[in-house]
This record gives sequence, C-alpha cells and structure tokens, in this order.
Amino acid sequence: MPLRLPDRLPAIDLLKKENIFVMDESRAHAQDIRPLKICILNLMPLKITTETDMVRLLSNSPLQLEITFMKLRSHTPKNTPVEHMLMFYKDFDIVSRQKWDGMIVTGAPVEQMPFEDVEYWDELITIFDWARTHVTSTLYICWAAQAGLYHFYGIPKYPLDHKIFGIFNQRPLRSELPIFRGFDDEFAMPQSRHTEVHREDIERVPDLAVISDSEESGVGFVMAREGREFFITGHLEYAPDTLDKEFQRDRGKRNDVFMPINYYRDNDPSKGPVVTWRAHANLLFSNWINYYVYQETPYNIDEIK
Repeated sequence: MPLRLPDRLPAIDLLKKENIFVMDESRAHAQDIRPLKICILNLMPLKITTETDMVRLLSNSPLQLEITFMKLRSHTPKNTPVEHMLMFYKDFDIVSRQKWDGMIVTGAPVEQMPFEDVEYWDELITIFDWARTHVTSTLYICWAAQAGLYHFYGIPKYPLDHKIFGIFNQRPLRSELPIFRGFDDEFAMPQSRHTEVHREDIERVPDLAVISDSEESGVGFVMAREGREFFITGHLEYAPDTLDKEFQRDRGKRNDVFMPINYYRDNDPSKGPVVTWRAHANLLFSNWINYYVYQETPYNIDEIK
C-alpha cells in the first residue's frame, strides 16, 4: 500500500521519479482503510531533504501510512521557507489532541550544547513525555536519541576528540529481536556526530538494552519498554550524497573536518560514495512499522496508553 502524504508536499514528485508509490490526501480518502498514523518531529535544518529521506524509507511498508510532520513553536527554522512550514507542518498543540501509532524524532545540529541550553529543550521534553502515553512506538535518531536517553534515564553524553564521520559497521547483539529480522551479522550505518553515549552508563539502567554496537563508533541501537522506544545513534535514513554534501560544506571552513571514513570509492571524493547501508535502512523501517507499530497498536487508536 502507498504512503498518504499532504497534498503538494515536494517529496511526492521527487519520490515518484524513483518509482515509489505515494498518494496525496485527496486520493487516499477514496480508500476505506484505517491507515497507521505516523508523526515525524523534524528537527533537522534542511527540512525538505529530511522529509524525502524519511518518506523514501517508510514507503516500503505494505501498509497505508498517514504521515504528519510536526514543528516546534519555540524554534523558527532558518533554512526552510516559512510558507513550507505553514503548509506542511503542525504545532504540538494540534498534534497532541490525538494519539499516534508511531513517531520519529530526528537529529538536530545542537549536540555540542548542554541539553538544557538548547532553546527548545522545555518544549521538546514535553513532547517526549507526551509520546510515552500517546504513541505506540517511537524512534529517536542521533541527537534526539541522546536527548531521549538523557531526559528519561539520565544518560550523559560525552564530547569526542574527533568527530565520528563516515560509515561504520554495527553488530546486532540480539539478532532474535524482530527489529533485526533479515539483518546480516554486521550492517553499515552512517555516523556524523561530535558526541557519544557510553555503553557502561546504559547498562547500569535495567530498563535499557544495548542491542547493537561497533568497535569503531560505539553504541548503535538502544531499546526500551519492549520496543516502544528505540534510540539510534546514527543515520540509516541518510541519502547517498548526504555525507558528501556535509564534507564539501565544511571542508576548508573548520579545522576538525576529515574525509568521511569508508564512504568514497577508493577513498577518493572525486569518485563519489559507495552506498552500503540502503538495504538495512529499508529493513529497519519495515521491521519497525510491522513488528513494533502495526502488530502492537490497537485498531481503535484512542486505546493507546
């Protein structure tokens, strides 16, 4: 089944060119199906790029998904037109009036700041607390994963000597979990961050489980509440050229910019990236939707608690 997206969302035309089946709200109303309602809190600066990345992966589900994008009242994006935000995004006070089958919270470029110094921290933790009783399962990605672990469980983040930047292999530690259905013994995951969480801090909390890690990039996936929450330190949702754009943007402007590891063909930026994470990215989102959202959420969405 296709994704149900807001009319005229730019991602629709972009994904149709990739032969991905999406439909706008007008056509979806003609189908008598209870779609799964997925809310995406998009904290990334390039909103349209992140929208397309997320929709591309969610489109692999055989279920009909109704996607809603949420924005913060306490922060005004600088890199996305106001008209786009007004047309396609809803404030929390509107989103909070109903319950949701699934929610995704993206990363944000504020990881080097103390959590409490982030201008929208108070609004964000209000949303985090609300999600626990109004969403069946939530994915927290990159900085949002660190923020969620800190807010709910007191897990600190630590600055790195050098930015973790590139593609790093992760090992599933509990391969029997449905989230890893179809995964190989190792899977590649893009990373782009200046901070990290430590496994020993997480293992002190009985309600948390580290379910994937890497010798090079550390903790990958953390699961809580039997899959009602996943905290993912990397960016499996990234498009092939995302790290390249970041590298080209920062090269020569910062003294801590290194070529992304395990990313370019023959380690030569002129030859372009080699995509090694796409299959597992699709599996991750398909497994999450199927096993932790669709099979766990009640048919009457108001019964979520």
